[in-house]
Amino acid sequence: MIELKDIDRSYKVGVGQTFVLRRVRINITPGEFVTIMGPSGAGKSSLLNVIAMLDDQWTGEYYLNSEAVHPLNRKQRAELAKRHIGMVFQSYHLLDDLTVAENIDLPLSYKNLPRAERQSLVADILDRFQIVGKKDLYPNQLSGGQQQLVGIARAVVHSPAVLLADEPTGNLHK
Repeated sequence: MIELKDIDRSYKVGVGQTFVLRRVRINITPGEFVTIMGPSGAGKSSLLNVIAMLDDQWTGEYYLNSEAVHPLNRKQRAELAKRHIGMVFQSYHLLDDLTVAENIDLPLSYKNLPRAERQSLVADILDRFQIVGKKDLYPNQLSGGQQQLVGIARAVVHSPAVLLADEPTGNLHK
């Protein structure tokens, strides 16, 4: 469950401030599918960055599974996010010097799982996404759609409680 109370996010502009998020209140329950829509510049990506704990320059209250996020420091938030959040970035953010399998393994490498278990999880997700034949390729050897699939596979391989996607999934097949 995600609960946001009065979230504000602003940027300094000259001597003033420009708010991209103002008094945002959201409750998202387990199993709920939520779409955030709006024009360019409306704050959609800023909100996703707050929820994903990638941005810590906001004010308000944030609870993830009833755990207060707002009083945590940057390192504690990063640990919480690693355990509970999967993120599919708008431009995929695949690491160019890692193969498909290594990119997918990346979030698992932070979880202190035995290597054999990580390899099994990666093999399962490669099969599920029908990209086993691409496992040894690098991102620059993939089409844009294949890079999308790898980005999504990487986000879901560790079975996160929350999956966030910043505009990349609209053209994918089921």
